Amino acid sequence: MLQLHKKYVDEKFDEHGILCEYTINCPDNFSFAYDVMDVLAEKEPDKRAMRWTNDKGELRDFTFGELKKFSDQTANLLCSLGFAKGDKLMVILKRHYEFWMVALACHKLGVVLIPGTNLLTKKDLVYRFNAAAIKGIICTAEGDITTFVEEALHQSPTVGMKMTVKSPRDGWLFFPDEVEKQSESLERVSIHRTDPLLLYFTSGTTGMPKMVMHDNSYPLGHIMTAKYWHNVDPEGLHLTISETGWAKSVWGKLYGQWLMEAAIFVYDHDKFNPAEMLGVIAKLPK
Repeated sequence: MLQLHKKYVDEKFDEHGILCEYTINCPDNFSFAYDVMDVLAEKEPDKRAMRWTNDKGELRDFTFGELKKFSDQTANLLCSLGFAKGDKLMVILKRHYEFWMVALACHKLGVVLIPGTNLLTKKDLVYRFNAAAIKGIICTAEGDITTFVEEALHQSPTVGMKMTVKSPRDGWLFFPDEVEKQSESLERVSIHRTDPLLLYFTSGTTGMPKMVMHDNSYPLGHIMTAKYWHNVDPEGLHLTISETGWAKSVWGKLYGQWLMEAAIFVYDHDKFNPAEMLGVIAKLPK
């Protein structure tokens, strides 16, 4: 284990080994994608970063080296489509592995990532597109969400790009076809820790949802989550069930887990069935 996280925290323990002081150290130019993920790709390119499976029985493992390659290609794709630092991209990708490629690509470019759940409808999308001045959307082709997006676009003048994953749709770019055309070489974009990284819309308990922005220091806050709450194993797999449209996803199966060099396990499914999920876990190869 490289112990990368120790570069970013100071920890003190009492005589019983209990953590008593904890301070985060975030460099001014910190970027999770470059300073954590790309370093892991350089130092341990063949180490498993993610195991993905779905309710159709498909199975894929991704190494840190592969995630660098795919995220660099995705970043170049976004650049070719006119995305640059500060632009906003909505992603509605359920638990598809493409979510992690797009997220890292956005982080490398300084494009603000806006995750959304596939439960959104036309009204929800129109509000979000206009409130955040969203420039484009990458969306699952499963279910009805692409139809709702198309209906919402008539009232959403800032959205100029739409792309699907999993299956093509007329009038949409198709992620697998577009990303494979891209170079695997990417120059580092200058990122500051206070630059916006991630934007979530709250659940809207009273009134319409409110926008909550996180900057580039945010991932370091989840070293604590993964190390002391989830107690992740650098040689094991960590499962968080959350769909990627919810904030639980990034603090359950992205930042802290990879800062602690643990692999994440993703089960891509529609309806939660505990017995089915346990069966999938039991049958998985090591």
